[in-house]
Amino acid sequence: QVQLVESGGGLVQAGGSLRLSCAASGRTVRIYAMGWFRQGPGKEREFVAAINWSGGDTYYSNYVKGRFTISRVNGKNTVFLQMNSLKPEDTAVYYCAADPRYSDYQRNDYNYWGQGTQVTVSS
Repeated sequence: QVQLVESGGGLVQAGGSLRLSCAASGRTVRIYAMGWFRQGPGKEREFVAAINWSGGDTYYSNYVKGRFTISRVNGKNTVFLQMNSLKPEDTAVYYCAADPRYSDYQRNDYNYWGQGTQVTVSS
């Protein structure tokens, strides 16, 4: 079993930055690809970014590409999401996920999920 705990969310003005962290514990997570998803008010959960087990490959949705950066420190079982140039439409609950069931990391189908952290961007 794997436990994921997100932190770093909060309220920020448009154009600002936040850095989300996801701390993993339990089984060895360094062998898993991990991802970030988000769910805005009245919307379905959507893919944000993903990173393979080594950190050598990263994937981004078109909505965040060029503004967000995903990274991981395997020795600390932690994944980060650096979010820059935030927009009001980035407002959502952000979820960390580990161990995708499919090779398409953008699919909303991972074995482990965190509880989420709220990000609110004011205009």
